[in-house]
Amino acid sequence: MSPGRSRLLRAAATRLISSLLVLWAAVTVVFVLSRASGDPVALLLPDDASADQVAQMKQTLGLDRPLPLQYLDFLSGILHLDLGTSLVYKEPVTSLILERIPATALLAAAALLITVVVSFLAGSISAMRRGTALDRAVMGGVLVGQSTPAFWVGILLVLLFGVTLRVLPAAGYGTPAHLILPATTLAIFSVAVVSRLLRSSLIEVLGQDHVRTARAKGASESRVLMGHALRNASMPVITVLGLELGSLLGGAILTEQIFNWPGIGRLTIDAISARDFPLVQGTVVLFAATFILVNLLVDLSYAIIDPRVRSDA
Repeated sequence: MSPGRSRLLRAAATRLISSLLVLWAAVTVVFVLSRASGDPVALLLPDDASADQVAQMKQTLGLDRPLPLQYLDFLSGILHLDLGTSLVYKEPVTSLILERIPATALLAAAALLITVVVSFLAGSISAMRRGTALDRAVMGGVLVGQSTPAFWVGILLVLLFGVTLRVLPAAGYGTPAHLILPATTLAIFSVAVVSRLLRSSLIEVLGQDHVRTARAKGASESRVLMGHALRNASMPVITVLGLELGSLLGGAILTEQIFNWPGIGRLTIDAISARDFPLVQGTVVLFAATFILVNLLVDLSYAIIDPRVRSDA
């Protein structure tokens, strides 16, 4: 095995172990906080329930067992993809989550596409026109987007396009038109972050010797941008896009609630309101695992693309 491949495998193993430890910590925190949020039996039984009824319900749900045993059962269930049974829906948590994954995945994918396209245009235009009025206008708009809460943007979009103009559905799920407002709301913050990073990275690359050489040879600005600058400026952007994908999944919780989107985020809010801790645990573990997996893949792709990362691993 070549030394380069050996270093890459060691880097991958190190990052995998670190990711598993982080996931275990996240799972543990979820378990502790869900138990500390209150007794779900109080919501499942009427106010006049007797002590025997309460004890029977706790025994049925397994809440009468010591917490260490509950924790071990929880970890064992995760390893077997068994997240328990919802206290409210009376269905396996895994099944409920699988039913909602397509809606959330569609929303996150659409928001990521908007992020890539808009941030590429905004960051490239701003970098190529650095210091001009256009640069200041683009970066000003980006700064406003980064400073504006997503839930407020969502409400404004609903009022403007759904209520006043009536050109887009204000809420719901099922057609491409239903996807536009929630995906835009979810993408606004990520567009701002990626655009500013891409602009900074491009400005740095555009000042390097190989770019000046390409221009001296008569290469057009578009060829300089596409053939030389973007390739070298993409490394930090790839990392941030991975982080933003995890943020998009987390941000979907509020966005789905605003637009009545039937995804995992809305399911999480409903579960928290009902103290349905098996369902809360399942959804939060899914978000944590997805975020950690995305970051692991970004780290590995970074090591594959850039040999300098492998040599330092």
